[in-house]
Amino acid sequence: MDATQTRPSRAPLAAIGAVSLAAIAFLFWLIYFREGAGTKDPNAVTFLPAVNASLNALSATCLVLGYRAIRRGARDVHQRFMQGALAFSSLFLVSYIVYHSLHGDTPFPGQGAIRPVYFFILISHIVLSVVALPMVLSTFYLSWSGQLARHKKLARWTLPLWLYVSVTGVVIFALLRAYT
Repeated sequence: MDATQTRPSRAPLAAIGAVSLAAIAFLFWLIYFREGAGTKDPNAVTFLPAVNASLNALSATCLVLGYRAIRRGARDVHQRFMQGALAFSSLFLVSYIVYHSLHGDTPFPGQGAIRPVYFFILISHIVLSVVALPMVLSTFYLSWSGQLARHKKLARWTLPLWLYVSVTGVVIFALLRAYT
């Protein structure tokens, strides 16, 4: 056997890294450097933050239930919940892009002690979402390609990051609503 047959190909993981980097760069441009395009009807996208928070909550729920399923040895149930988490997170990302494309950024109006709390949550959410994206995609690839030992090792790190990002997405929405 030559070296290419004993080691899994790194090309898919490199592609995941490239796609993740492109997605992250696009989101940063969209949110921090591009003004919202606006819509003819300003109420057209006001419902999307609630949709986004709901999708994050559904993703977090699937993550917890998927974790519980794998701990019980129910691999098929685990797979379905994790696919659900990925689907909800993917729908969130599409909805998030649509909202920020049409609406732009939402400033936090809260003052006092809540302000640094909000920004700590927001900044940690952003930083960890950048880290989580390639990890989530890589974890799914490793499972899909049958590399279960590598999948399990990476999933131990991916799950808590993905769960934190999903939950803090809901918290950010709640804080913005409470102070707007």
